[in-house]
This record gives sequence, structure tokens and C-alpha cells, in this order.
Amino acid sequence: MRRFPIRALKACRVAAALVLAFSLLAFASQASAEPPRSPEQARQMYESGWQAQQEQLQRQRRPTRAVKRSRRSEEPIQTDSTEEEPVEKLDDARVVLVVGDFMAAGLADALTDDYAQSARVKVVDGTKGSSGLVRDDFYDWPKEIGQIMESAKPSVVVVMLGANDRQAMTTGTAKELPRSDAWTAEYVKRVEALTKTVRDRKVPLVWVGQPAFKYASMSSDMLAFDDIYQRVAEAAGGEYVDIWDGFVDENGAFRFTGPDVNGQPVRLRSDDGITLSKAGKRKVAFYVEKPLNKILGSAAAPGAGLQPNALPGTGPADLLPSHDRTAPISLSAPPVDENSDLLGSKIAAKPGIARTAAERLTIEGISPSSPPGRADDFGGADGAASASPPLPDVPIPPAGSSPTIEKRLDATGAVKP
Repeated sequence: MRRFPIRALKACRVAAALVLAFSLLAFASQASAEPPRSPEQARQMYESGWQAQQEQLQRQRRPTRAVKRSRRSEEPIQTDSTEEEPVEKLDDARVVLVVGDFMAAGLADALTDDYAQSARVKVVDGTKGSSGLVRDDFYDWPKEIGQIMESAKPSVVVVMLGANDRQAMTTGTAKELPRSDAWTAEYVKRVEALTKTVRDRKVPLVWVGQPAFKYASMSSDMLAFDDIYQRVAEAAGGEYVDIWDGFVDENGAFRFTGPDVNGQPVRLRSDDGITLSKAGKRKVAFYVEKPLNKILGSAAAPGAGLQPNALPGTGPADLLPSHDRTAPISLSAPPVDENSDLLGSKIAAKPGIARTAAERLTIEGISPSSPPGRADDFGGADGAASASPPLPDVPIPPAGSSPTIEKRLDATGAVKP
């Protein structure tokens, strides 16, 4: 058996003794630094340490998943601070009554937004989405419009109908197919009845035509309806608004997208090819605003007439010019432009003013007279040609003979015949 050398064995014993000594020294220093613990404190420390160790093991065993953070969610939500709140309408605000089907309902929403800042214009939505002029058993517009007008007291009525009228019509006991002769005759009567009810109340009428639709057969029917609306409305003294070109391309075909009121390409129609998008509703309202503003006058201006009878010093209304009144003009005060002539008065002729030759040429168009004897001297200063002196009687020689002409000198030495 091989034995370890004595020197190596002694070295190992010395190293072990040193390690034991350092361990005892460290334990003694820790014991002197920390205060003695009770058994209860030792148990709590053990339990808290074991619980922390278990939580660390659970975190290590749980699979890590990548968390996707949306860049949009990190950005603060920006609100459109430029959108103004609708102003409060005045008690005497002029009422725009919109009646019709679901297309008219979208028009009413757009007009409400457009006149939100006009305190003297109020839009009333009197539409019924599934209505039309064919199914009078469901809703009879010529009969119902009178009661609606009595309640709303409108200043103008806007009508937009026809999108629901592509169906058979019952006339008496017969049922007529769409756009047949009997169907068209009855439809014209119902359009005239609705128009007459509005016009009999001395209220301006604005009838809005239908746009093109996705389906060609439907667009063809809308063209026929629009022709009826235009003829009847204009014959009754109403205004017809044609919006067809705003919803077709250059070839006259239906399109989903097109320019908005600012000329920017947007989506004008929904996926069904029938209903209008928000931009499409706004575009229809853009067409209708022109005749409406002509009827409403200064009331359609944003902020016009907020407080027309406000007293001086009551608020910002003093700074706004009135669109309904003009400041009085004094008849005795000196005029601002130093002109005291009234309209219609006869103005005395002013004395002639001497003008130079250049002024007469540029202002009056009269050229200066030419010096006498010059080639362009055709008369006096007034441009009138001088009378030619009478020619002497010269005998006419007989035919076949050579005439003899006498020549004599005048006083100036010129040869005269």
C-alpha cells in the first residue's frame, strides 16, 4: 500500500485548522453583531425566506411571452379642438323642414351640422325612413305633410323622396307595375298633391333629386323619377336641386368614391351602393345650401343675429355689425365724399375746359388739324372737308374729233385748264 508523505499530511492538517479557525472567527463576529433572536422570530424568518424562494421558482418555470405594445396606445389621444359647439337657436329662428325617406334623413343630419353655428336657422327632421309615395297605406305624405307643417311652422320645406318607390302601386282595385303608363300617371298625381299642399301654405319648396345607385336598373328608375320631380316642382314655383352629376363619373356611371365638397377624393357611398356615407350626405347638403341660403338670406350667416336688440354695453353683440339694418344717414350733415348731389337731381353742365391737342386726341378722339397745303389737309380744324370750287363748263367735243384744251395761267402761275 502506498502511503502519503508525512509533509503532505502535515500541510493538509494545517490548512484544515486554518479554515476552521477562520469559520469560528466569522461566526463569532456575526454573533456579536446581530442581537439574539427569539424562536418565534427565527420561525418567521424561515417562513418568509421559504415563501420568497417558492415565488422565485414559479417565475422561473412560467414561460415568458412577448408583450406587444401598440404604438397608438402609447400616444395620447388627441381631440379635435377646432370643432365648435352648436350655438343656441333663437326663439324666432327660421325653420328648415326636411321630409322624405332615409335619404332625406341623411340630408337632415348634414344640414343640421352645416347650420349649427347659425342661431337664426333651425333644421327640423320630419323624415320617415321606409316611406315613399307608392305605399300610401303605410304613410301618406300628401295627407301627413299638412299636419307636420302646422307643428313645425317652417320657413322652407325640403323634400327628398323616391328611393323606396320602385314597387307595384295599387290604384283602386288594380295593381300596376312600376313605371307602367297607369303607374306613372298615378305617381305624377301624388307628387303634384304633395307639392300643392306645401305651396298652398305659401311656403317655399326645395325638391332634391335622387342620385345614381349601384344597380343599373335602379339608376334608370331614378332618372325617370327625377324628371317627374323637376317638372312638377318647377311648374308649382318650387326649386329643384339636381345632384346626379356629383355621384357619377365622367361617363355617367355610378361610383363609390369621388370628390367631396373640398375636392378631395373620399368614399361617398356605403358597400350596398345605396346609402350615403357621411361625406356623401355632406355633399348632398352642399347642393341644397345654395337655394336655401337664397331663401333664408342673412339668417343663414354663421353668428348672424345672435342678439339683434342688444343694448349698448351688454356684451360682444355690440361688436357685430347688423345684417338687417343700416345706419341712418343725416340729410343736413356734410357728406363724407364732399358730394352734395342727390340721386335723380339734374346736374348743370360744366363750363368747357381748354384741352391740349394730345388731350383732345386721347380723351375726345379728335385729331389736330393739318397745316394748310399739306397732303393730309382735307378740311378745317373740325375735320369737315372744304367745299370744292365749281368746275367751269367745258364743251364736249363731237365723237371722232380730238379735243383741244386751252391752258392758261392763274394769278399764282399755276397752269389751269
